[in-house]
This record gives sequence, C-alpha cells and structure tokens, in this order.
Amino acid sequence: MTFSVSDIVRARQVLRSKADATPLVPSPYMSRVCGQDFWLKLENMQPIGAFKLRGAMNAVANLPSDTKGVTCCSTGNHGRGVAYAAAKRGMRAVICMSNMVPQAKVDGIKALGAEVAIVGSSQDDALVEAQRLVADEGLVEISPFDDPYVIAGQGTIGLEVLEARPDLETLLVPLSGGGLAAGVAVAAKALNPNVRVIGITMDRGAAMHASIAAGHPVEVEEVASLADSLGGGIGMDNKLSFALCRDYLDATVLVSEEEIRDAMQVLFFEDRLVAEGGSVVGLAAMLAGKLPKPQGSVATIITGRNLDMAIFAKLVSGQDIQIGDLTLKGKSYGA
Repeated sequence: MTFSVSDIVRARQVLRSKADATPLVPSPYMSRVCGQDFWLKLENMQPIGAFKLRGAMNAVANLPSDTKGVTCCSTGNHGRGVAYAAAKRGMRAVICMSNMVPQAKVDGIKALGAEVAIVGSSQDDALVEAQRLVADEGLVEISPFDDPYVIAGQGTIGLEVLEARPDLETLLVPLSGGGLAAGVAVAAKALNPNVRVIGITMDRGAAMHASIAAGHPVEVEEVASLADSLGGGIGMDNKLSFALCRDYLDATVLVSEEEIRDAMQVLFFEDRLVAEGGSVVGLAAMLAGKLPKPQGSVATIITGRNLDMAIFAKLVSGQDIQIGDLTLKGKSYGA
C-alpha cells in the first residue's frame, strides 16, 4: 500500500459536514501546568462519541454499491463507527469483539443496528472471526487501523488542528494500532514539518510502542486497562500503520493506570469533560512529567466518551476500581 497527504485531503471531502469540524478548545489548567497554551481537540463530540467515525465513514463510503456487508474487529469505538456508517448506507454490519470489551461499548454498537459477535479474549481472536466472515459470507473487512481509507479519515483531525493552530509545537496522539497516529502525523507534518507528533499509550500491552522499539510488528499480551480503547495488537502482517508510525512519530511514551486515572480526574474536574481512559493519555504524560518541557503550544486529541459511567463515577469520587486482575486504589481529586 502507498499513502500520502493527498489521501487525507480526499477523505476531507467525503466527511464534510458529516464527521468533521469538532471543537478545538483551550484548557486553562493544562496551560498552567505546562507553561504554554494547551489545546483539546474534542473528538468525543462526534455523533458516535469517538473519532473512529471519521475513518469508518471514509472506508464505507468508498465501497462498491453491491457490497454484501461489512465486518471488523474492534475494542469498541471502531465498531461503533462502522455500525453507524453501514447503517447510513443500508449495509449489514457484523462487529467482532473479544470478551475484554466493556459491556457499555457492546450495547452501544447493538443500538446502532449492527450484529455483535463476541469471540475469545483478545483483539486477535476477534480478528480471526472477522476474517472468517469475509471468507464464508463475503463481507468486506474494515481494519480499525491498517486500512488506507481509515487512516485517511483519521488524518483529517491533523489537518483541522494544524490549520487552526499552524504554530503548534507538539501534538500528543493516543496510540493503539496506529491508524489515528499515522494519519494525524502525516497530515500535521505536511502542514508544519517542524511540529513534534508524539504517540502516547498505556504501559500494559502497548503493541505499537513495542513494535517500533523492536523494528517490526510484535505480539503483546492484551490485558485490561482504563485505556481499553488502546488495547489489541497491530497484526503480524501489518501493511501500513506500523511503517507510518515508525517513520512519522517523533517518539512514543507510556503511562500507567494511576497516571491515566489522574488525567481522567483532571479533565473532569478542571475542564468538565467526560472522556475514556484512552482519550486522556496525552494529558497523563504531561501531568506525570514524562514529556520535555514545551517551548510552544501543545494540543492533544480527546478521542472518545464511550465508557462505563458506573466505573467513571467511582473513579471521580475516589473509590477503588477493579481493572482485570489489577485493583486501582482510589484517589480523591486534589488529595
């Protein structure tokens, strides 16, 4: 596969007035923390509550009219995007997910009219089922990250951020399979070659981070995390997102579950925003002092809001939370 900023520009036309122009707002608190203007790109304001709508709509829009239906593996938000986009075109959608995915995300996908297949305990297990549906039922698979149309759709976020803030020094991007990070980095650097684009992810099962460090795709153990939307592998036969992330990201940074919790609290209490753990990893890295002190303005992408509100209520009220085999001790905000 080949990919360039021209693919992102074409995607922008597909998405115009459907999945674009989300707010870019300042965070006064984070600006004080880092000593520079700090901006939040609010993709949690998308109709499905997550940025994944962009890539899914672009991919589905480019399918032939005689397509029997679509399928994908997903940790939640990509499946929601594919379900939404397929419904708009009157297509069948089967979303394959592991039993690691929170029930709130499963329910959200079903509410959009898609079928859900729960298979195994990892994203890789779900991928096997999606590939079976392609072989046996003739559905078209839409990868959550390793698809040029998906990457182009996500990349439109980078165009919007850099057009609004052309002087941006640093862009912090949540990193999972790399569809978002790859597209955003290509777009951002096309508009400002000097901008630093840093991928941020959790320190439990960080597949793209480990793959870049190894120089090739590697498998990692998938475990429960507050940043569940960043879970899953990148595929051993990754054709596009790995190389783009390797070549365009300036660095990758890991954050802990405690640091993600703290960032979720900051975003809620200081900016009055509800967001998933995977959305706040940029804030988490900055708050934890894991990034160089910025010399210019900073932005991050708040990628989604589709979380279990019962768990979120416990988190912001300082209660303990169980995340798989990990008990995350509660911490009251400001304590």
